[in-house]
Amino acid sequence: MHTVKRIEIIANSFELGKILDALKKADVPGHIVIRNVAGQGFRGSELDMTMLDNVYVIAFCPPEKIETAIEIMRPLLNKFGGACYVSDALEIHSVRCVASM
Repeated sequence: MHTVKRIEIIANSFELGKILDALKKADVPGHIVIRNVAGQGFRGSELDMTMLDNVYVIAFCPPEKIETAIEIMRPLLNKFGGACYVSDALEIHSVRCVASM
């Protein structure tokens, strides 16, 4: 197991290409996209999302890359809206055992 940073982004689906480009520019190795999400934010109307044209992006990166990712992502979210959350996570690698015959 080793520590990684989990990046969660909720934004309008029209900005998905820009978000994925920003993650790539920040050298974040991979991502998951969940389309057609809806919900209500806890800060009032800023995060209220009731239309099905929103995306939820989850990405993981090494802790040393998170500052760069945030610097690249912040102006994009400030311009187009959305929310970004960063938290700690543990990555567990599976080990495949090969039985000898």
